Amino acid sequence: MKNMKKLLCVALGAALSVSLLASCSGGSSSTPAPETTTPAETTPAETTPAETGAADLSSALIEDGKLIMSTNAQFPPYELVADGEGFNGTGFEGIDIEIAYALAEKLGLELVIDDMEFDSALLAVQNNAADMMLAGLSYSTDRDEVMDFSDSYATGVQVVIVKEGSDVTMDNLGDYMIGTQRGTTGYIYASDTPENGGYGEDHVIAYDNGTTAVQELINGTIDAVIIDQAPAEEYVAANADAGLTILPGAWVEEQYCLAVDDGNTVLLDALNTALNELIDDGTVQAIIDKYITAE
Repeated sequence: MKNMKKLLCVALGAALSVSLLASCSGGSSSTPAPETTTPAETTPAETTPAETGAADLSSALIEDGKLIMSTNAQFPPYELVADGEGFNGTGFEGIDIEIAYALAEKLGLELVIDDMEFDSALLAVQNNAADMMLAGLSYSTDRDEVMDFSDSYATGVQVVIVKEGSDVTMDNLGDYMIGTQRGTTGYIYASDTPENGGYGEDHVIAYDNGTTAVQELINGTIDAVIIDQAPAEEYVAANADAGLTILPGAWVEEQYCLAVDDGNTVLLDALNTALNELIDDGTVQAIIDKYITAE
């Protein structure tokens, strides 16, 4: 498709083939939900400390002994505020929450989660208010100028939500008003100039979160919402009476990564080591499978 952009994270190796595409075949009929019966092996009881442990990270962390994560917990199934205590008492649940917890455990650190708007979560890392960001975060060249990205741990697919019976298609999307979440690559790409494959700022409205964007679609303020597939399916399922659907096909494919402050190579190397261990031993895929199931 002419508007599709494919990006790879820094140092993405062939071994990092963890994929979310198993959830892509269902369109609006696919409504994955967290599996409450998944056994505890998604976070192994016994973990082998990564080569760079907490003792070596004191100079690279904001607070010694703690791994502070910024996120935007309105992006199911990657991160959301839990109804109860959440995963291991964090108050949150989701793919990124469990991966972050496993990373902290590998490094012998206490995970601290700070929930905020997406663009604020980006700034928190840059302003030394957070050690890392996990929030369904994808690589972009603009972000790479101010942040350092890990290896990829999953593939993200962005799709388009519309109302059933809408005249909006992938080909004429630029003729309509589009909603996105502020600060996301969806906004960056869609608001870019037509010469660069976007639709122009006049055709895109940025909202603080995906929930608000979807509600404005239901209200008729906008004609479409661009957002990642798994959250899109969650939003369509949660608003079944509103008659929402997902257009066939992917609008964009990209790789999910975590990010640290630009130049913090000590922390980045430690996180990459731990992340690759969690990918190799199957922990990351087990976490993904817990929240996203193939049809």
